[in-house]
Amino acid sequence: MFIEPHIYGERRGWIEVICGSMFSGKTEELIRRLKRAKIANLKVEIFKPAIDVRYDENNVVSHDSNYIQSTPIDNSQTILLMAGDVDIVGIDEAQFFDDEIIYVCETLALQGIRVIVAGLDMDYLGRPFGQMPKLLAIADFITKLHAICVRCGNLANISYRKTRTEGQVLVGEKDIYEPRCRKCYNEG
Repeated sequence: MFIEPHIYGERRGWIEVICGSMFSGKTEELIRRLKRAKIANLKVEIFKPAIDVRYDENNVVSHDSNYIQSTPIDNSQTILLMAGDVDIVGIDEAQFFDDEIIYVCETLALQGIRVIVAGLDMDYLGRPFGQMPKLLAIADFITKLHAICVRCGNLANISYRKTRTEGQVLVGEKDIYEPRCRKCYNEG
């Protein structure tokens, strides 16, 4: 699906975005792509927001317990400082990063780096989440993944929050969220 980052001898960068609801396999797909790159002996750096400590403080970990070593950071500008001589940069949970994540991804791609970003495209209210809409707009490749609705078994695209906690950001897992299709989400 994706080509070698050197086209006609010149290194070209691009931006890939993996999006979808919680439990759709976004992080699993990010890890899969990054591990394949490592097998190909490409230099890879992975970053995640420091606030995401659900499964591990340092590693990016999927709900299926697959993991890859990463660097937790507080702001997206840090990526530019730490992504020196690499071929690929992976970024998990991009919806939690600041507005500068767009600039960071564009800058890396212009430097010839393949950028793979994963994140929630919608929040628990079904609204666009953080900087993900802008990342989707500038992406060269987009992969939209779906979970399975826990109520009816159809494709789920919304992360339903089971608690009445206010605020857009509430880091959690199956104890707080469940995947639902549009119909079951709206039925409450």
